[in-house]
Amino acid sequence: MQPPAAQRMACLEIRGGNERASYSIDLPGMAAWVSCRPLTPATRGGDLHYLSVCSQGFVSRITVADVAGHGELVSSIAERLRDVLRKHSDAWDQSDVVRDLNDSFLAGAEGLQYATAIVLGYYSATGELLFTNAGHLPPLWYHAADGNWTLMHDSTPYSKEIADLPLGMIPGTPYTQTAVQIEPGDLIVLYTDGVTDSTDDSGAHLDQHGLLALARRIARGSAGEAGRGLIESLDAFRGAAPPNDDETVVVLERL
Repeated sequence: MQPPAAQRMACLEIRGGNERASYSIDLPGMAAWVSCRPLTPATRGGDLHYLSVCSQGFVSRITVADVAGHGELVSSIAERLRDVLRKHSDAWDQSDVVRDLNDSFLAGAEGLQYATAIVLGYYSATGELLFTNAGHLPPLWYHAADGNWTLMHDSTPYSKEIADLPLGMIPGTPYTQTAVQIEPGDLIVLYTDGVTDSTDDSGAHLDQHGLLALARRIARGSAGEAGRGLIESLDAFRGAAPPNDDETVVVLERL
């Protein structure tokens, strides 16, 4: 059975949340596939994901956050995150986005033990990608040109300068804004620590490098094919061991 055709996001649309979900969606110049699996039996968890498109249809923003907690606290943070993305939907420079996120919940809020987030901005006209990692796990990056998978760190050797865009440390926060060029066929994989903290039947953890090894073994294809292959490989690694946390995976493909 073929998966349903991907919907296309409209200008100023924001999609996402913390509910159980699996879907494909098209952004300007980019295809996305999302899997959000809260820990059973919950239908909502502490993992948040949002995708948004600017009013002109050129800039997309993708955010994944991991909040320690469930219930009303996470729902409140989810609403604040959505408001921040809506407020700055037309901004290519995401310094203000990250400052507002930091002020809203990354710096700590009453009842919140911790939160991590990664924020990406994609400019479809050039293929340039901005990213800011606020204590989150580094994305996986598949380079279509040479078939290589790497981890996307702030210190990546693939970083580039963009005219009139402030890169490096974002004033008022401990975070940096980094720019890279992604090429057609490249894949970016965002994920939460419920994925890398998975254990197999013997109790061994998957960790980041284990996830990278799984990615290198899956068949390369569309965002959806890569995402489903990664989830199947993750479940096979775990065997009879149950998940121990919420799990979110977002795969992005430059078209």
